[in-house]
Amino acid sequence: MPIPKACALKQPTVGQFVRELRQLMGSTQEQFAHQLGVSYETVSRWENGKMQPSPLAFRQIEQVALTSAPGQTLLGQYGLLSPDEEQE
Repeated sequence: MPIPKACALKQPTVGQFVRELRQLMGSTQEQFAHQLGVSYETVSRWENGKMQPSPLAFRQIEQVALTSAPGQTLLGQYGLLSPDEEQE
């Protein structure tokens, strides 16, 4: 699997993406964290730009996004869908 393009996103953009995805899903930070297997403090730090998800964590976030139509739209808006994924 290729390295996620998120590594190319600036820190605030990653946090903004995580926050928007979580809100589109109607999840609290705690619910979203549980789904990803991290603490809600970690999600908060991502959203506030204090730290960036690891490549593994971002792949998990990407998989969560790919499971919902709004999440797929958000991935496209941030330029995180590969051409193959955009056609599906």
